[in-house]
Amino acid sequence: MWQQLNHGYRVLATGFCFSVFGIGGLVLSLLLFPVQRLFIQNATKRRIVARYTVHRSFKFFISLMRLVGVFHFNFPDKKQLAASRGKILIANHPSLIDVVALISMLPHADCVVKAQLFRNPFMRGVIQSTGYLTNADPDLLLQDCAASLKSGNTLIIFPEGTRTTPGVALHFQRGAANIALRTGCNFFACFIQCKPTTLTKQEAWYQVPAQRPTLSIQVLKEIDIQPFLQQESASLAARQLSRELETFYHQVMTTHGTTESRT
Repeated sequence: MWQQLNHGYRVLATGFCFSVFGIGGLVLSLLLFPVQRLFIQNATKRRIVARYTVHRSFKFFISLMRLVGVFHFNFPDKKQLAASRGKILIANHPSLIDVVALISMLPHADCVVKAQLFRNPFMRGVIQSTGYLTNADPDLLLQDCAASLKSGNTLIIFPEGTRTTPGVALHFQRGAANIALRTGCNFFACFIQCKPTTLTKQEAWYQVPAQRPTLSIQVLKEIDIQPFLQQESASLAARQLSRELETFYHQVMTTHGTTESRT
C-alpha cells in the first residue's frame, strides 16, 4: 500500500516539476530576458548574463526535484566541473534531464542543441537569448564551437546525438570528434548514471520507476586528441576517434553495470 502511494505521489511530483520547468522557460523568455535586453546593450555581455541566469535556474530546478522527492542526485565532482573553462565536455546521455544537471553545475556552459528545439515555445526564447549553438548548419557550427571554446565556455556535447537506449550498444556520431579535431581541444569525459532508468527516449514523463532514481555525474578523465591530429585524413581521424570514444564509454558502462535493462 505504501509503495503504491509513494509511486502515485512521485508521478504527481514529476508532473509538477515538468510544469514548473515549462512555466519557468516562458517566464525567462517573456519577462526576464527582455528586461536584460533593455538594460544590457552589449550582445556578448547579454549572452553571458543570460547563460548564468539559465545556470541558476537549472540549479534551482535540480534542488526542487530533490526537495519534492523525484530524484536523488550525486554530483561528487561538481567543484571540478564548475571550475572547467574552455573544454569540450562529453558524456553518455541516459535521461532527459542530463543537460539540465550539467548546466546546473557549469556557470559558463554552452551546448549544441537540435535545430527542432527552436520551434519549442518553452525553450525557443531561452536558446535564442543564451546563444546556445544549433546543428542546423554543420560548417557554421564548427566555427561557432571554436569561438565559444576560445571565449572560455565549457561546450557540452553528447556524442550519441540522442538519449542512450538501455540495453543497446552505444553508437557515437562523428560530430564531437570533428569539433575536437577542428578546434584542437581535448575532451573532458564525464559519466552519467541513472538507476533505475527513467526519462529515456522510450519513456513518457509519467512512467516513473518503482523506486526513486538516482542521477550521478562524475568526471572520468581528459582524453588527449593530439595523436589524431597527426592523421593526414581528417575524415579517417574523426572515424577512429569516434570509435575510440565508443570503446572507452562501453568499458565504463560495462564496469558500472549500466548496459542492463531496468530492474
